[in-house]
Amino acid sequence: MYPPRLEITGIVGIPEINEGDQLGTMIFQAATHQGYPIKPGDIIVVTQKVVSKGEGRTVSLSTIEPSPEAKEISIASGKDSRLIELILSESREIIRRDDSRGIIITETRHGFICANAGIDTSNVPGHDTVSLLPLDPDASANTILMNIQREAGFDQIGVIITDTFGRAWRQGQVNFAIGVGGIEPLVDYRGQLDTIGGELSATVIAVADEIAAVSELVMGKTDAVPAAIVRGYSFKATGAGVSPLLRDKAEDLFR
Repeated sequence: MYPPRLEITGIVGIPEINEGDQLGTMIFQAATHQGYPIKPGDIIVVTQKVVSKGEGRTVSLSTIEPSPEAKEISIASGKDSRLIELILSESREIIRRDDSRGIIITETRHGFICANAGIDTSNVPGHDTVSLLPLDPDASANTILMNIQREAGFDQIGVIITDTFGRAWRQGQVNFAIGVGGIEPLVDYRGQLDTIGGELSATVIAVADEIAAVSELVMGKTDAVPAAIVRGYSFKATGAGVSPLLRDKAEDLFR
């Protein structure tokens, strides 16, 4: 038996993304150009920021008119009222606020629990310009997947779109999967036997989140590496998307 092995390789040379660009094609070409072409069984991990840029999901705060609610929260928290208006418009509800630290935790319209509805000001060209999450990250992942499949000439590929979220109970942030195409996001071990013969009753592994997190180590936040190839993980092809990763509100003990 060979020891398990996983390779994570950043894809360099992807140019600045503009609205309408075919991101999947650009990723495939950049990987080929750097001498590490995409192969059957690879998982392509892509940061949310470049996906949002390609889909025109950037907004200038100068175009935003704050509502009375946004102005009220702005006074209490010290955050820009225009940014708060965007946060409100991109959210189902505010989960928690800490005005002393300017923290707003929301549930986005996708069902993600995160700070500021996933709105980001980093790595976005233009004064007062912010990026929003893709409207449908699963659809975005599948579009990238189909473009790469067309370029590569084979289907055995997965795509994960990631964003950086904080975590309950622990300091620091990690990358999570927000869009999934062609790969099973959860692996359910319930009913299987462990190494000493005991039956597993609760173990369901969020493999899409694990892959998202480890890929950040080669992509970073300041290195202009918006995509990576994960090679060596055997996955089941599925169209389930990201929704199996989201805990239903009725099962959430902390809401």
